[in-house]
Amino acid sequence: MRYLVNGAQMKGADAYTIQKVGIPSMELMERAAGSCVRVMEEEGFDLSAPCVVCGSGNNGGDGFAIARMLINKGYPAKVFFVGNESRRTEETRRQMEMLSEIGVRISNEYEDGEYSIIIDAIFGVGLGREINGDYRKVIERMNAADAVKFAVDMPSGISADTGEVLGTAFRADITVTFQLEKIGLVFYPGKEYAGRVKAEDIGIHTECLEQEKPIAYTFNRKELRKLLPVRRADSNKGTYGKLLMISGSAGMSGAAYLNAKAAYLSGVGLVRIYTPEENRVILQQQLPEAIVTTYTEYSGEEVEELLAWADAVCIGSGLGTGELSCRILKKVLSDVKTPCLIDADGLNILASHEEYLTSFLRDRRDENLLVLTPHMKEMSRLLGKSVSEIKARRMELTGEYAEQIGGTFVLKDSRTVTVSPEGRSYVNLSGNAAMAKAGAGDVLAGVISALLAQGLRGHSAGALGTYLHGRAGDHAKRLYGSYSVLAGDLLTCLSKAFMELEEDRCEEL
Repeated sequence: MRYLVNGAQMKGADAYTIQKVGIPSMELMERAAGSCVRVMEEEGFDLSAPCVVCGSGNNGGDGFAIARMLINKGYPAKVFFVGNESRRTEETRRQMEMLSEIGVRISNEYEDGEYSIIIDAIFGVGLGREINGDYRKVIERMNAADAVKFAVDMPSGISADTGEVLGTAFRADITVTFQLEKIGLVFYPGKEYAGRVKAEDIGIHTECLEQEKPIAYTFNRKELRKLLPVRRADSNKGTYGKLLMISGSAGMSGAAYLNAKAAYLSGVGLVRIYTPEENRVILQQQLPEAIVTTYTEYSGEEVEELLAWADAVCIGSGLGTGELSCRILKKVLSDVKTPCLIDADGLNILASHEEYLTSFLRDRRDENLLVLTPHMKEMSRLLGKSVSEIKARRMELTGEYAEQIGGTFVLKDSRTVTVSPEGRSYVNLSGNAAMAKAGAGDVLAGVISALLAQGLRGHSAGALGTYLHGRAGDHAKRLYGSYSVLAGDLLTCLSKAFMELEEDRCEEL
């Protein structure tokens, strides 16, 4: 597990290391600066004309230490202080003195020049206000320079908590961050401004973060493959779950097809599609492996029988939001006793009918049966908040709602987050912009619900499912490019994503 921290959490870990472990702040600063210089040399950057631009805080102190180390190695660094002298930290003041002691001139105003590399050490992880005035002008001039751009810990102007641009921001080619990646380096647009990110271990102790809520993290492949449902030699289709797919509206069979085929490709034993009669023939032709049960009108008894048959339920993809769809969703939430994933139109219905959750919350609130898979606009409808507010507070808002309903949220975005009712937030790092096509969400719903039917809990199914879905998108992009990937191509490549993890696991045995 790799933690992704916000500014406050990183500052807390710094304080713990200094106050409890006893490593002085100046020692950590020296280690940070040393790691940056080492990376510059290892990367082979041209250090013939370095420019280091520093602020008043400890990020500036890191920058002054970097400048001193570069000069001691024979690199003729120019050093600029663009901060407020009265607001310097003690560490930054001391680093400036150490530079002066070796005869280095520190200019109080940034000067344009022909630099080989520009090192941004103006603001660190604590920035929480919009950049304007002289700071904005300096950063824009740094961005305009023809040089390699190197950011220390965070590109100045990027929120460490959200990845937002706070007015303006330094556009780095590479960012060396310390100990742990910050959330703002993972979420967009921060990721674009950060360039390539390298996390350097400088000895900050992070065990104090283990009890933090909410804490965000991501998994490596070794951890993800441990989540794969086991395939036993002595098994049959019933071993791997029966999945009920309630999807598609009259004449709109595509969502049901994508749902069901994705589920089969994800290992579920049996899929039953419940859809309007108009979709029967085409679904039987497209996916003969599925059982197709159809309806022309609402039947509560039929829905009860289907729910009793299923080990997991997926409802909402392409369902429509008419009266019949509303009655089916209400009945499902009233009677379901197995894991239930709600997607797309199912979420839009819930946004207008919060009362549908009443009986579910009363009877099964603590069983962690629900998985909701909204994109940002659907989440906006559910919460009654703007997309921009949700992006800025996604962990907090999603975590609160997940706890309220006792379910898991898979909040779909360029960085999809799976949030459990206990406050665990998995950030998925696979996938790419080629996947931004109609039907991609239907495939994801099929993958996650198949994992639920095979026995995974909501948070594990969401984490593994989003990774596999994104990984299929990565394979599809390599095959078809950034523009031409369709949802059906994700189906084609889904098996490759599973095979990678399966082969990794076999190599360990």
